[in-house]
Amino acid sequence: MNTLRCSTPPLPAFESRSRTPWISNLVTSAPRTLNLGMMRSHHRRGNIAMNFTHNSGSNMDNADAEKSDIYSNDMSKAMGSVMTYRHELGMNYNFIYPSMIIGSCLQTPLDVDKLRKIGVRTIFCLQQNPDLEYFGVDISAIREYAFKCGDIEHIRAEIRDFDAFDLRIRLPAVVSKLYNSIKRNRGVTYVHCTAGLGRAPSVMLAYMFWIEGYKLNEGHQLLQSRRVCFPIQKLDAIKSATIDMLTGLSKSSVTLMWKGGGCSSVEISGLDVGWGQKIPLKFNEEQGVWILEKELNEGHYEYKYIIDGQWMCNENELMTFPNSDGHVNNYVEIVKRDMSTEAMDLSNRLENKDPDLKKEERQMIRDLFESLND
Repeated sequence: MNTLRCSTPPLPAFESRSRTPWISNLVTSAPRTLNLGMMRSHHRRGNIAMNFTHNSGSNMDNADAEKSDIYSNDMSKAMGSVMTYRHELGMNYNFIYPSMIIGSCLQTPLDVDKLRKIGVRTIFCLQQNPDLEYFGVDISAIREYAFKCGDIEHIRAEIRDFDAFDLRIRLPAVVSKLYNSIKRNRGVTYVHCTAGLGRAPSVMLAYMFWIEGYKLNEGHQLLQSRRVCFPIQKLDAIKSATIDMLTGLSKSSVTLMWKGGGCSSVEISGLDVGWGQKIPLKFNEEQGVWILEKELNEGHYEYKYIIDGQWMCNENELMTFPNSDGHVNNYVEIVKRDMSTEAMDLSNRLENKDPDLKKEERQMIRDLFESLND
């Protein structure tokens, strides 16, 4: 029987697949010249103060306050720094520069009107349905009201909360959607997640790095000067997403197994679907094992088995050391393979402490986003 007690189990078998470029057969036009000095001095005139829009008192304030405490605690643990979000105080936001705002989630259709009054033409929501349900936000009512207004567009581009790997994988498509919505709607863009402290600043930072011409650290400093947020843990995700776009992702096929037929269900949580979802394994009667075969992009993945509802580690697969809370997970590492010398040089350059992009690399990313315009 599989148990938790094991020190050095073997790595699950996987075979390498060919590297698939994210950017291929693109016609690259001449790089656009950016007047960064003018742009940045203009950006510095943005509003630095935090803006709050208070909700009227309701019987739900106490419940929201309790949920805020729980969410703030979870957020602080995930980000490694004390962070606070008070949902009961209403929407809050900051101008990063005159055409771009980062803030917390809209709570009612009335918030749409508050944003319209300050020139917002695009509401860019990064929340997933569980985020909205946790605080009881009726996203359908908000979207319907925005549509009826006719002068503001509400866009959803979901990223999983507190998950740097999901951020890395989704960033190119999300920032592409942001880029094309800004071109389409002009005006001011409001980018938000739940608290406006993790996902939204990270997406904004990637946009500044890929499109606006900022060095990654320079963009991070500007964000911090405008809004007290914490995208610092996401810098590696942005670097990796940049490398993914410019060099391509390699994938590997992984087979995970749980031995023993004395159970009615075996599932896995974690991997690339997050801890809030479960993947069922199929039982092979001939071998007497539960099996999951899955393709994974390069990266580090932690997971755990759920046996008839009980969370367990598999002693026959690699396990992490206990974390600060004493938790242990299984994990698998998918390594980069068959990188060309040019791709390796680009990867090394972007992984350093102060990464920047060349003009032709930003143009490649812009061309990719143009091709993904929906």
